[in-house]
Amino acid sequence: MTLRHAFERGAKAASRFTGHPLCFGLALGVVLAWMVSGPLFGFSDTWQLVINTGTTIITFLMVFLIQNSQNRDSAAVQIKLDELIRATKAAENALLDLEELDEETLEKFRQRYERLARGARKRRPIGADGQTLSPHQENQNEEDPTARPAGS
Repeated sequence: MTLRHAFERGAKAASRFTGHPLCFGLALGVVLAWMVSGPLFGFSDTWQLVINTGTTIITFLMVFLIQNSQNRDSAAVQIKLDELIRATKAAENALLDLEELDEETLEKFRQRYERLARGARKRRPIGADGQTLSPHQENQNEEDPTARPAGS
């Protein structure tokens, strides 16, 4: 087994464990035990240093686990989106793998789709409820609050 494979397996297992309520309970138990032990150690600097050092080390390691988990999740979502784009006949395949493009190219795509959205909203406005308005709804008198779309 390669080091990379071992890391991936360990990171997945650690992510599952640390996201489990049992792990939270264990962490809470450690903090409570530390608090209860305060009077035994006279609330000394060493007593405080123990919790500070422990939480700092755990936080440091968790940052890498969280980043690894987010990287995997993000890659999986991108692959799924790429597959939906690829499988949709009317979709633009140039949108596949956008996350690999430079910022300038991404901005050009964003501006293009912003223009398309503005044009679509002009042709079919969005109502107060966030839904697009049907031609029937667009022609209703907006002053009349009792006016209801057909079928409501």
